[in-house]
Amino acid sequence: MRKRVIFLLAGQLWKDAFRSKVLLVALGLMGFLLLFSAFSGWENYHDLNHTRDAIQNEAQESWENNPDKHPHRMAHYGSFALRLKHVLSVFDLGMENFVGNAIFLEAHKQNTVNFSEASMSTGLLRFGEVSLAMLLKVIVPLLIFYLGFATIARERENGTLKLLIGQGISRMEIVFGKWLGLWGLSLIFLLSVFLVVFSFVLLESNEGTFGDSISRFMVLFVSYVLFFAILSAITILVSAFSKTAKGALVKLLGIWLLFTIIVPKSLQALGYYLFPTPSKIEMETAVEHDLIQQGDSHNPDDPHFKALKDSVLQVHKVANVDDLPFNYSGFIMAQGEKLSTEIYKDHQARLFQVYQKQNDLERYSAFVNPYTAIKNLSMAFSGTDFRSFLHFKAEAEAYRYHLAQEMNQLQMDLIPNKGKAGPNVISNSYWKEFPPFEYRFLTVSKVFRNELISILALLLWGILGVFGLTKIATNLKAL
Repeated sequence: MRKRVIFLLAGQLWKDAFRSKVLLVALGLMGFLLLFSAFSGWENYHDLNHTRDAIQNEAQESWENNPDKHPHRMAHYGSFALRLKHVLSVFDLGMENFVGNAIFLEAHKQNTVNFSEASMSTGLLRFGEVSLAMLLKVIVPLLIFYLGFATIARERENGTLKLLIGQGISRMEIVFGKWLGLWGLSLIFLLSVFLVVFSFVLLESNEGTFGDSISRFMVLFVSYVLFFAILSAITILVSAFSKTAKGALVKLLGIWLLFTIIVPKSLQALGYYLFPTPSKIEMETAVEHDLIQQGDSHNPDDPHFKALKDSVLQVHKVANVDDLPFNYSGFIMAQGEKLSTEIYKDHQARLFQVYQKQNDLERYSAFVNPYTAIKNLSMAFSGTDFRSFLHFKAEAEAYRYHLAQEMNQLQMDLIPNKGKAGPNVISNSYWKEFPPFEYRFLTVSKVFRNELISILALLLWGILGVFGLTKIATNLKAL
């Protein structure tokens, strides 16, 4: 293949495209949508993060300003954990509006994450919001198909293809020249979006987060470049196979509907049908049942904790809990906290396994639908996928458990048993020493491991695209 000829054919496709009013209208529409989605995304990110950060500071201030108290009362007073948005959530909203962003942390109980945007919005949110990623995942693919459906089919209809071959231009050069030109056109839209995203990364990242943000940004950029290369290859292949340009357009519209709407929605419904999840009431009832079965740390006559009491007295060789060298109530609360936490974790692990099966059904479909691959990668590296939400929940739970057990330990160490001389409250300086909740996003390496299937699927689609272009070039019919 001659590079000069390939670039010449790619340039000719550009000239033909820019002569069309359709491209000019598309550029104008994309420009408007780009400005709108960038402005609304930035406002949403900035306002919500500012609000959540302020509430988190207020919760910590409220915790620290508590007066001298009994430690167990502080364990039940609890605190809040709020999920901050990653700067790249400006690019892809993902599941951001459909999962909660605040959780109340208290002893003996794992509360659900509440206050999602969807729960406080109208049903129109189900239709989605205009985001920068939505433009690249849904709108631009449609434009690629429209701009490229006639690249080969119409030239075959007009007899131009036969003339090109007659002038000594090989079929391979024609196919790859058209593909390169169409891919280059798509990159105009891609670069405009990612320049806006890069400016957000520069504005919002600090020394501690810049490396993470720029790494995620580069992965997203490369992924979308490859995705558009695949879509351009599909467009050229369909155009080459089709007898008429009209037939090519109909086929490509059908592919777009399958990729972006029919297959994803169908698999979501199928996943829920095959792997149904329990309702919130069913889940809470099951947890409560297991807690009662295992034992109640607040009930002195509970068989489990009565046996524990006997073993503790035997180990320390005393006849009464009041003679133990530590506060027995604090010890029992710590054991109860450990027991209830294990039960909650067990039930949630089983629930998340069901969610994982539902998600895997769609995740593996990336090998037959490149849209699924780019959607998963886009959400994951923007910090707005389901696994990022689960990571926040795990971080919040680790903080809650540490808080509760720290208060139990203070009770054991500083509060005397009944009948012993000593205070029943401790200084509020201990509240001030307890660190505030700080959420750290998943590391880039962890996101890579989570999305290995999507990465492999996208790479496979790239290889198949090149192979398909090579194969069709050897069998391209001039008439």
